[in-house]
Amino acid sequence: MAENQKILVFPGSFDPITNGHIDLVQRTIPLFDKIYVAIGINNAKSTLFDLETRIKWLKEIFKEYPTIEVGHFEGLTVNFCKSVGARYILRGLRNASDFDYEKTISQLNSIIGDNLETIFFISKPEFSHISSTIVREIIKGGGNVKNFVPRVISKDLKNSKF
Repeated sequence: MAENQKILVFPGSFDPITNGHIDLVQRTIPLFDKIYVAIGINNAKSTLFDLETRIKWLKEIFKEYPTIEVGHFEGLTVNFCKSVGARYILRGLRNASDFDYEKTISQLNSIIGDNLETIFFISKPEFSHISSTIVREIIKGGGNVKNFVPRVISKDLKNSKF
């Protein structure tokens, strides 16, 4: 890995990844040499989809992008960033509540992550109402989420028992 490479980590549970998440990643491609879309494993948090399924979806979604790698980690995001040489974290902001929460996390990450920078991208209006939490509730209720998630996910859901 070249020492001057600009490496970004986009951490999340991606349970499931939404079209809003994908838009954020695509908007960062011209700015970074390498982007890690990384699933953070939080054993205290229950997920709707298992890790293997989420990794499979991410790999399928980003397979055409040579600068994007899919990964996963346990523990602190800053430790994952250090392990891959990343100096930047991507976070999306949909509203003022997101900003208040993410600002605090970014300040802590900067302190414990040796000046790790958080890059905030504001969600486009067409994605600002979409969250993985809402998508999970629609799935659990038997609703159609094809307008909120990539085709690979809606296709898998259509063929499953959700």
